[in-house]
Amino acid sequence: MDSPEPAKLRISSAARLNAPPRWLKPVVHLLAALPALWLLWAWGDLLFLNPASMQLSAEPVAYTHNLLGLTALRCLLACLAVTPVFKLSGWTPVMSLRRMLGLWAFAYAVAHLLFYMAMELDFSLTLLLKEVAKRQFILFGMLALLSMLPLALTSTRAAIKRLGGRAWQRLHRLVYLAGLAAAVHFILRVKGFQLEPWVYLVVLVLLLAIRLLPNRKRASRAAAQPA
Repeated sequence: MDSPEPAKLRISSAARLNAPPRWLKPVVHLLAALPALWLLWAWGDLLFLNPASMQLSAEPVAYTHNLLGLTALRCLLACLAVTPVFKLSGWTPVMSLRRMLGLWAFAYAVAHLLFYMAMELDFSLTLLLKEVAKRQFILFGMLALLSMLPLALTSTRAAIKRLGGRAWQRLHRLVYLAGLAAAVHFILRVKGFQLEPWVYLVVLVLLLAIRLLPNRKRASRAAAQPA
């Protein structure tokens, strides 16, 4: 009878190979946090050190609101890019970034909404509902945020166990709706035709299309099997 030790060693080696390098998550966390840290520093400089500072442009409120929303969209696209990167490269550790990037996207989206409510609506839910009914771009923005809410609430391992793997996966397909709604929100938000929002929409469509491709590792194994 074969000893179980070689099998254990193979499993351990495979786990180490697929584990993300120690630097990966801290670096991605830092990159995702940089816009927020920069905004905090710039506002501190504007309010307490240099009232004439132009780091936040001539319209700091609009600049901050736009940067928070744009960063939320970028983090969401980065989250949606994880699976395509894995499919194209076969690099398993990248999958460890998906939940993290999704939570950063949700955090920036919430900050985007709260900043808007603080500066424009005095945190009035009544006024927010009126804006949602009146302005299409706000409607799509709220749709994106509400689509991300259940994903953020069920991002833990305990939630996966409670829901079951298949139900959890079906629920988390809402991320596609969130991405599409966020891209449309950006397109409708700008005045006139501007190229940048459409670039984000094209990137989103490409990322979703790549997800339809077979995994590189699965395709390699299938090709290696005898006919």
